[in-house]
Amino acid sequence: MKRISFEDLVRNRHFSDYEQQYAYIMKLLEVGRIKPLLASGKNGKKPALYREYWLIEEKKDTKALEEELKFTLIPGISIDYYLKHPEVYRQERPWVLMLNVYLREEREKLRWGESVNERSFEIWNREKFLSREQGRKILKHCGLEPAALNMYETSEPMAYYSHTRRVPQNLLILENKDTFYSMRRQLLKQPEGAGKLLETEIGTLIYGAGKGILRSFQDFDLCVEPYMADERNRIYYFGDLDYEGIGIYESLAKLCQGRPEIIPFQPAYEAMLAKAEAAKALPDTKERQNRNIGRLFFDWFPEETVSRMKRILEQDKYIPQEILNITDFI
Repeated sequence: MKRISFEDLVRNRHFSDYEQQYAYIMKLLEVGRIKPLLASGKNGKKPALYREYWLIEEKKDTKALEEELKFTLIPGISIDYYLKHPEVYRQERPWVLMLNVYLREEREKLRWGESVNERSFEIWNREKFLSREQGRKILKHCGLEPAALNMYETSEPMAYYSHTRRVPQNLLILENKDTFYSMRRQLLKQPEGAGKLLETEIGTLIYGAGKGILRSFQDFDLCVEPYMADERNRIYYFGDLDYEGIGIYESLAKLCQGRPEIIPFQPAYEAMLAKAEAAKALPDTKERQNRNIGRLFFDWFPEETVSRMKRILEQDKYIPQEILNITDFI
């Protein structure tokens, strides 16, 4: 029921006098469309009427909707939610019926994986229906998991530089853009297939864009050329020596379970430490960094190196990748 005033009930009805307004209200009371709100009190006129009423919404016939749910939708779509919430089905019905037609007549297309936006357009003619509109909610109401539509999320294309496509090779993921450009400049000076950085052969540089690499790496096999996904390759990571940089590495390492592990690029971290110890001062650790790191990163280094790293972190300092520049990669 909805609360409504006497004035709102008679507004825009073009009654010529109060007697017509009174007759109209009495008719609504007679047919059960309104109930007086006793606490509102009467208006003081003759004959008197209450100042406010409960507007009783008409109960819509849902039998036809229930019949459609039971006999039109394919068995793969659950109707339990909509039978309990027929008004929701009334609102979502056009989209449910489009999904029903797709699953009934074009199910074979699910044999091929498609991006979320591609599948969304294929079913509803709206590319953002699943990602930004009510598509996910409708799938839930239909008892379907998104995985049932055989689709995948897409990330921003991974930026990388291939010095060689020979396999096996070493790939190096870099947290920051400046280091990516400096190392790329150094590799460009060297013959193809013989590129070295800090005396280590590197075939491909990958720009990680900070935490962006975590999203990109989930789709690694889809984002990169086949040679980069070769299981014989070795993948290294190099980022800032701070809690966030270490955290990115540890999250990345966990994503790689079941595939070749990612290794911290030790020569670069050693070079960072050497320059940091000769530096006049190091910057303060950035605020609100998650300091909850484990042993995945430190386990790759000798204890002496780990002690030097932890000493810097415990002093609330950090070493940015940019402490190294092209002169350090020659």
